[in-house]
Amino acid sequence: MNRNLFTTSINKGFTFGIVMIFLVLIDFEVMAATMLSKLLGVNVVRGALPEVRFMIIFLVLYGLFVGWFASSDQEKPAKKLFQALIAGLTVAVVVGLFDIALNQLITTGTDVRAYLAALGPASIKLFLLEKGALGSLLHLGLFTGASLLGSVLKILLKSDPMSHFLKGISTVYRDLRAKTQAITPNWIKEYGKYLLFLLIGLSAFFLPRMWGSYNNYVLGLVGLYVILGIGLNIIVELSGQLMLGFAAFFAMGAYSMALLNAPLPHGIMLGFWPALAIGVLMAVLAAVLLGLPVMGMRGDYLAIVTLGFGEIIRILLKSDLLTDFTGGPRGIQDIKGPTLFGQPFSSDIDYTYIILVFMILSIFIYKRLERSRTGRAWMAVKEDTKVAEATGVNIKNSKLLALCLGAAFAGLAGGIFAARNQFTGPNDHQLMVSMNILSILIVGGINSVPGIILGAFTLKGLPEILREIENYRLLVFGGLLVFMMISRPEGLWPATRPNIEKDEGNRQKAESPPGKGGQHD
Repeated sequence: MNRNLFTTSINKGFTFGIVMIFLVLIDFEVMAATMLSKLLGVNVVRGALPEVRFMIIFLVLYGLFVGWFASSDQEKPAKKLFQALIAGLTVAVVVGLFDIALNQLITTGTDVRAYLAALGPASIKLFLLEKGALGSLLHLGLFTGASLLGSVLKILLKSDPMSHFLKGISTVYRDLRAKTQAITPNWIKEYGKYLLFLLIGLSAFFLPRMWGSYNNYVLGLVGLYVILGIGLNIIVELSGQLMLGFAAFFAMGAYSMALLNAPLPHGIMLGFWPALAIGVLMAVLAAVLLGLPVMGMRGDYLAIVTLGFGEIIRILLKSDLLTDFTGGPRGIQDIKGPTLFGQPFSSDIDYTYIILVFMILSIFIYKRLERSRTGRAWMAVKEDTKVAEATGVNIKNSKLLALCLGAAFAGLAGGIFAARNQFTGPNDHQLMVSMNILSILIVGGINSVPGIILGAFTLKGLPEILREIENYRLLVFGGLLVFMMISRPEGLWPATRPNIEKDEGNRQKAESPPGKGGQHD
């Protein structure tokens, strides 16, 4: 074994050891063990600690993770096992030294919470597996053994027999799919998608009535962020404008609804539907005022300007000088809901229906725009402004139109958001809202409607369902983004249209006769 391999393995193990110490300092390991206990059917009372066995499971899973990533793909099996062994031992040594310090704190009765608010004596004892000083030896065995097991799993799963097995499954699946398509009647092929849409529509109609209020709230939140994601996708992906202040347009819709449909501060009480339409128009007007002077900018400069615009709007809404007009830092409360044919239409089920209808309408408009002449002009502008201009595309008008349409979607979502919550304030429109919407595109898949839906559910739906990770949302959020950038840079559900066009072009090129058009000469 060469010296470089040994050093690299130690460095990896040291890094994983420091990460584990960091997770313990923020009490993340207790949350992870709690989630594992619930996944395995053992409920944990809120505020209580899980059983020791679930902490052991978490440590073993972490060791498997260490062994998998410490062993290089380019090395032979023996060297992979060596890398995993050295990395696992290094993790155990680093964590073991930390264990000694933790045990000393427990022995001396030091109040750890005076220094680390998230770390308490009970959680320290749980991490030490309730064995005190012997916890270090247990950690040594767990990390070393699990790391070796992780390397073995990697060797087995990436071996030639396993590759052949997976290819065989893929071949069987393709053959089964081809046979199924061959025996499927033509009328199902032609009208099958409409039947699928009908089933989705029926589910969307009945599920809100069967779910409770909280599930409807989560579904509505995901739907609103799908609308926001579609709006931002028009600006960022179709027209190629990096927008970091998208929450400003969201605020325009929300505050328009609040100012026009709440008893205070003005008592206008215009009604939900007119206020919603005005909110959309105000968001479009803000986009025009922002877009006209900055259409010549692009890249980082445009991102910084839009970021500043979003912060200016938030600071103005929070300003004490505008308290009499916007409610100031305390926001606006008691925003009234919609009526339909003179009857109140503002229960949690009703709002779910409203959000689903507008979400479907937004998707329909987006798909029509994407395939239209305007959508292709946006894509041309994004790829190369000079070439697009040479083909007759008005660059500034195209960019401004994309900005206005994206803002309209944000204003629509903002108005519904404010009415459903019966409140809106400056904290609802912070920079983090813009980052969340942009991250939905990154995680789900840019320019992919299914990806936007999946991204909205992943970043907004799951954190609401898994309330146990509430204190670690930003940690999980950042880790997810890093993971996506490394392993799935195109998103969980990437757009397929560019690949289809490329495949179609390759097929036509292959089918063209030799010598035609100057080819194969």
